[in-house]
Amino acid sequence: MFIFSKIVAWITQPLFWVLLVLISAWVLARRSPALARPALGWSAVLVTLIGWMPLPELLIRTLEAPYAEITPETDISGYAGIVVLGGGTARGHLQADYRHPLTNDAGERLSVSAALALKNPGMTVIYTGGEGDPNGGGPSEAERALRFYDSLGVPDGQVRYESVSRNTYENAVLTAELPGINPQNRWLLLTSAWHMQRAKATFEKAGWNVTAYPVDFRAEISPRWTRYSMQAGVSDWQMVLNEYVGWVAYRLTGRL
Repeated sequence: MFIFSKIVAWITQPLFWVLLVLISAWVLARRSPALARPALGWSAVLVTLIGWMPLPELLIRTLEAPYAEITPETDISGYAGIVVLGGGTARGHLQADYRHPLTNDAGERLSVSAALALKNPGMTVIYTGGEGDPNGGGPSEAERALRFYDSLGVPDGQVRYESVSRNTYENAVLTAELPGINPQNRWLLLTSAWHMQRAKATFEKAGWNVTAYPVDFRAEISPRWTRYSMQAGVSDWQMVLNEYVGWVAYRLTGRL
């Protein structure tokens, strides 16, 4: 399942489909030039649509909408702790090259959880993440998170680490096996808003009693129809397609 998820992550890249159409046009150009021209036209359409941001944001909004009303002012007293899903650190090879605690565009998972830990010194934080990169290398994600929390002064004993999991399902199952952790207690589940629906359902299927604490919102509530960015479009399309495919795969395999 892990290898399958990484293959899916590759083929859900929008430029992969543009490349596929272009290759088809190249093959058809030698055998049937009349069919090659429409294929080239479709590749131009795909490239154009990829950068029109309201399209991927519409799909992202459907994932984030159930959690839009939860704010940092939400009362979190009475919870046993916070489970933070990995995915916010820079890749291991890059982290190994520098002494700085590096994050990626999902870094709010780390920064918000660190702020909550400092604001609530008696609350346990569990960071769950091994190494989801099939290429591997460098410190594990949990080690990279440790460096980040240390840099902000979060006490060592307040954060616990699960350093083996490679995906959301393993996050849920392996974190529940940590000594002294009772999934039936009330826990906050902190991850990106666009990932929360699948993450929460997966944790609940694994027996956790979790309340969503979303961060890293990506879609504006009121779309700007003229917004266009090829770079951002590629990123958003890959993210949302991977999430929807992941939801279907988890549903078919009984993981949520």
